[in-house]
Amino acid sequence: MKKTTRSLHTKQLALLALLSAIVAVLAYYGGFIKIGGLASISLTLIPVVVGATLCGPWAGAWLGGVAAAIFFATPDAVFWFGLSVPGTIITVMVKGILSGLFAGLVYKWLEKVNRYFAVLVSAIVCPVVNTGIFLLGSLTFFMDTVGAGAQSEGVSVGTYLIVFFVGLNFVFELIANIAISPAIVRILDVAKKKES
Repeated sequence: MKKTTRSLHTKQLALLALLSAIVAVLAYYGGFIKIGGLASISLTLIPVVVGATLCGPWAGAWLGGVAAAIFFATPDAVFWFGLSVPGTIITVMVKGILSGLFAGLVYKWLEKVNRYFAVLVSAIVCPVVNTGIFLLGSLTFFMDTVGAGAQSEGVSVGTYLIVFFVGLNFVFELIANIAISPAIVRILDVAKKKES
């Protein structure tokens, strides 16, 4: 029994290490796909959801934290650091960690109902939490920029945040997570069954 448990933990640790590497690569190099000139879609949340569902909530938090930490080495971080270094660090780390943690907690909560439904809901929760905390961080730490931008565009702060800060990114990230995360989990389940 001990050997089986140890083997399971070793496999989960190996999967977590692999997903951490994938998150790091997607966050730094290939995580952003430009859609026209208006929006980009980050694929970084997909391995976060996969890890949160297969390895648990704390693994999701870890993977979200890895994605957040890698963000600081990207060119996009320079813009945000120019607005507020502490605000950027807090917002990025909290949104990364909590998006993975909540995806894992929701999965764990719904897994008994239906495993694939639980993965699907987790794939929705992850970008919703990520974007929600980003919006709260923007209001908390970047209000001068948000307010000035809203005033220059002649729109409300809420409209400015949704249109200019979030844009279509959230929609594309949500669709990608809903389409890809459950498919990857299903593929891994099939591979696991063949291995047994």
